[in-house]
Amino acid sequence: MTGFIGHEACEATNRARWDERAAAACHQPLPSLTCRFQHAKSPDYKVDRFIHDTAYVGDVVEFDRRRLGDITGLNCIHLQCALGTGTLGLARLGAASVTGLDFSAASVDEARNLARATTGSGGDRLAFVVASVYDSLKVVPPQSFDLVFTGIGSLNWLPSVERWAKVVAGLLKPGGRFFMREMHPMLVAVDYEREDGVVIKYPYFERPEPTEYDDPGSHIDTNGQQFATTKGYEYSHGVGEVVQALIDQGLRITALEEHQSSPWNALPTQMQHVGRGELSPKNKRIAWSINHLTSGAGEFALTDQPWRMAHSYTLQALKEEK
Repeated sequence: MTGFIGHEACEATNRARWDERAAAACHQPLPSLTCRFQHAKSPDYKVDRFIHDTAYVGDVVEFDRRRLGDITGLNCIHLQCALGTGTLGLARLGAASVTGLDFSAASVDEARNLARATTGSGGDRLAFVVASVYDSLKVVPPQSFDLVFTGIGSLNWLPSVERWAKVVAGLLKPGGRFFMREMHPMLVAVDYEREDGVVIKYPYFERPEPTEYDDPGSHIDTNGQQFATTKGYEYSHGVGEVVQALIDQGLRITALEEHQSSPWNALPTQMQHVGRGELSPKNKRIAWSINHLTSGAGEFALTDQPWRMAHSYTLQALKEEK
């Protein structure tokens, strides 16, 4: 980009973008929750289902449920939690407590509303903090969490994966583990405006400056609403850079899986909705393991030969006891 405004200014712009999209007035509130925020009323977040279906953990958490394993009794922190739906999902899997942290005050406000609306089904075990990821160790006790969890669409808002890894390591107790599912940088590097094939346009590796974009809409369904804060800034981080950053902080990588689907339709003209299942790594056909084309499910894959490219990945690491 030209005329780089600095990382702090980029973060301020991104925060304003998230706050505005969260805080847009809701004309038809959800029946069990006064929905003041545009993202909260989007069908993509399924807030109403979280309220009425007390067993629902969300499609993103459900995708990695078997990888997460038993988290009963763990003290967890969910970095960049947005509206807190994934945070609630972790509580419903049995976590003793889950702290959600996000830089958007409007999003955290809505997350707290969701927690109040789900008291008795996980919401009473949630707490939320407004802060930049890089300030996490200033607002929560260091080395106090059994599990640090990060969901889809998080690292792209952060300029330095090295600084991020220091935070992750600093939050974990000895013996604690880190868990993340994230968009694959190969998918993010593809030109999303092309309709004639997969063409690389954006960086794969971390660069000194972010990619600037101008978009009055949102990454989710907000019924066509246009917003005043149109600029945004996103950063790229290669898988190797992410892995090495965690290793450099003394964490041991315990699992790394690449997936042939993502919960985000990154290439609208070249991807299709494929349900809640996973592409079988042993089968090059589109073979979905659960609930193929289930209504409301959240995985997408390239329509043509999705095995050509990783869409997302799950990474796990352990802070070993000394």
